[in-house]
Order: sequence, then structure tokens, then C-alpha cells
Amino acid sequence: MKKFLIGILFLGTLGLKAQYGTLDAILTKLEERKGINQNLDNVKIDNKKFVFIKDEADHTERDFIIIKGNDATYVEVFDDKATGESSSNVFTGDIIRKKNIISLRADKLEDKKIPLPVTKTLMLTKQKDILYLIDVNTRDRWIDEESYSKKAK
Repeated sequence: MKKFLIGILFLGTLGLKAQYGTLDAILTKLEERKGINQNLDNVKIDNKKFVFIKDEADHTERDFIIIKGNDATYVEVFDDKATGESSSNVFTGDIIRKKNIISLRADKLEDKKIPLPVTKTLMLTKQKDILYLIDVNTRDRWIDEESYSKKAK
């Protein structure tokens, strides 16, 4: 009787392990689709320009992140729809990359030190051969300009 119970327990454990393995594979695939669990260590972001466009009722905002080595430039361009005028802010700073997470800290506005730096935490992801940066806090998606230019042609 003991051998029978041990055998059932053993077979039940094997069945649970197989189900867990299948469930784990499904979750990994879903995370890859969402861009969470991708291995993009070999993707170079040096000399890349990422673009984010936001259309509001009264203005259009175009933001750019330009990465050169560990240095970064963050540009905000505001186009007023009523007057047609544009204004911009150019921030400079640095980035730190840990696997797929990129931290941007821009502490200079037009080469003048600012007391409160602009910071962004971005996740690098790739979907359908297009490189994106997703803002971890706001979920805004920054598209690689080179990928977008190829797609538009």
C-alpha cells in the first residue's frame, strides 16, 4: 500500500512539473510579445535617435532623445496650433544602460546647469524589427527614427 501511494505521489509530482513547464513557456512567450522579457544586450543604441510625437488640442509636442555613447540630448519641440509658432528646449546629460533598462538624466538646459534634472527610465524593446523605448512611468513609446524611416519608404 505504501508503494502504491508513493507511486501516485511521484506521478502526480511529474504531472505538476510538466504543467508548470508548459505554463512557464506560455508566460515567457507572452512577456516577449509585450517586450518585457527580451534579450537585447547585443543591440547597439549608440548614435540612435528616438522620436515621440504627442498631439494635443492646442499644440503638438515632438520629443527626441539622441544617444551618443554615454551622452544624451533630450529635445522638446512645441508647435502651437493657434499661432503656428514653435518653441524648443534642449537638455543634455547622460545615460546608464543595464540590460534593457536605460536611465536618462539631463541636468543641463541649453548648457546651463538646472537644479532639478529631467529624468526618464526607459525600457528597450524590439517588435517586428522596430526598436522602441518605452517610458516605464508613462508608457509612452519612443520609436527609433531609423526604423521609422525604413518603414515609411
